[in-house]
This record gives sequence, structure tokens and C-alpha cells, in this order.
Amino acid sequence: MLTTIVPKLPMRNKAITRTFYVTQLGFKDIGSRDFEDYLLLQKDNIEIHFFLFRDLNPSENYAQVYIRLNDIDSFYQSMLENKTNIHPAGYLQTKAWGQKEFAMLDPDNNLLTFGQPV
Repeated sequence: MLTTIVPKLPMRNKAITRTFYVTQLGFKDIGSRDFEDYLLLQKDNIEIHFFLFRDLNPSENYAQVYIRLNDIDSFYQSMLENKTNIHPAGYLQTKAWGQKEFAMLDPDNNLLTFGQPV
């Protein structure tokens, strides 16, 4: 029986990735050991793992993750207050498919879309 899914996204620099997710999005580092080429982060009930990809060209990175939440308005407001860059085409809006969503890019151009059913 499946219980959860944990996306694994590329990163070029572990310190930059950790700083972005911890300071901008409120994640915490849950790695029991500090491996140079791997990072485990958690916020509430989700985990995202990152693997080192030094030669990643961000303009050619199409990695994406969709994160569901139950209070998108408050989370979006906290991102604005924290001065987190929202994707220019990803401001908070209600989509035709019945989701309220917004999106942002992390330092390696991984697309993070946050959504909640309307």
C-alpha cells in the first residue's frame, strides 16, 4: 500500500538550496548526517529531497512539484511578507480546474506550485 511520495529535485549548491527553503519557505533540515551531495527537508507533512547536480543549467531545468495545502491564502500572504519571489505568471489565482494556486522558482529553477481545492 502506498503511503507517501517524496520528490527528489536537483540542486547546484546545497547551502544556497538549504537557505532558500529554510528562510523563505519555513522548511527544516531533517538529515541525520550532513552529506555534501544530498539534502532532506521537511515542512509540516511533506518532505522534499535534493541531489547534487553541479552542472545543472537552470534554464534547462524543467523539474516541478505540486504541493497541496489547506490554507493557501495565509501561506501566500506569508510568502509576500517574507519577500519571496512569486513566479511572474504564478500569482495567486483560481484556475478553471477548481484549484486556487500560485507558483515560484527555487534557486535552481525547480518550479514549486502550491494549490488548494476551491
